[in-house]
Amino acid sequence: MHELSIATAIVEQAAEIARADGVSGVASVTVRVGELAGVVPDALHFAFEVARDGTALAAARLVVEQVTARAWCDGCAEEFVLGMPPFFWCPRCDRPSQELRGGRELEITDVEPVPAPS
Repeated sequence: MHELSIATAIVEQAAEIARADGVSGVASVTVRVGELAGVVPDALHFAFEVARDGTALAAARLVVEQVTARAWCDGCAEEFVLGMPPFFWCPRCDRPSQELRGGRELEITDVEPVPAPS
């Protein structure tokens, strides 16, 4: 299950970001995951719960934003959503596309700190 190594890297990077910002705890981490990234969101959530134990993210929640796979057709200048399994054929002109515009993302987009006590 490679989601555990991904979750561990997310926890480590989010903790690093929190330390750099002078934050002692993290409330949530938001990640963008493309549908072609080879990551199963449910498995990532489970792995995150395991990886966060004993860290500054021990109580943090993981927010996964799924990114739809899109391609670009040079022939008719059309951006289109890929089918599943990924078909790189333009639905407008029926030509193959060689330019993937989205769907392989795997990135942290936000680390929300634990609110400071009043």
